[in-house]
Amino acid sequence: MSELLKVPTMAEFMAAGKKPEVLFWVGCAGSFDDRAKKITKAFVKILNKANVEFAVLGTEESCTGDPAKRSGNEFLFQMQAVTNIEVMNAYEIKKIVTACPHCFNTIKNEYPGLGGNYEVMHHTQFLKSLLTEGRLTIEGGQYKGKRITFHDPCYLGRANDVYEAPRDLIRKLDAELVEMKSCKSRGLCCGAGGAQMFKDAEPGNKEVNIERTEQALDVKPEIIAAGCPFCNTMMTDGVKNKEKEGDIQVMDIAELIANAQDL
Repeated sequence: MSELLKVPTMAEFMAAGKKPEVLFWVGCAGSFDDRAKKITKAFVKILNKANVEFAVLGTEESCTGDPAKRSGNEFLFQMQAVTNIEVMNAYEIKKIVTACPHCFNTIKNEYPGLGGNYEVMHHTQFLKSLLTEGRLTIEGGQYKGKRITFHDPCYLGRANDVYEAPRDLIRKLDAELVEMKSCKSRGLCCGAGGAQMFKDAEPGNKEVNIERTEQALDVKPEIIAAGCPFCNTMMTDGVKNKEKEGDIQVMDIAELIANAQDL
């Protein structure tokens, strides 16, 4: 399928003397993690369907520095951030969209202090704007009437107050949105943020992602929707731990929309 996807690079736009409407920041997970690559592809399909002129940095994109900063290595973070800022400023990037809340939060809130000032949107916000502008239409399709619960990513929700965009998109699928007891500003972390994704668990009697998965299972969803590749991994592991993978899917919002449109 990948050979059919149209994914131009900034270098190609520059060579043609053009500028894209938006830079799609793919992120490490979206580039290298096999599960997260599916989210990247789904989002690209939607962008192509909506005729959005976008570009990626390709090999010129490197880690935003989020894991380094959250784990306390400020020096490494600044090295990574400044490298990315120099590349983006050279291309005169103005607007960025990303499917990773960690990238979203870091570029939006940490990069301005290092000279990187951009309009940054999470992919659910961008998809909502395409919907509002009439450039994208969403039909329920296979998700009509399905029970879907949304897990709020920490860096999207509590860190940046983005709660409604993903929920609005789920409602557009004609699905039944069911909320967990800990949601929105009271949402519970999946256990991967703050660079916890990359280290072994500390002593305790329960993993955070198991606790969060149990909260999701309490509302008896058919689908757990996520808006973050890390959350997706942690919730998927939680569902497997409960041996429910045959009954419950963990899906990114972009995948739900792409699937509903048969993209």
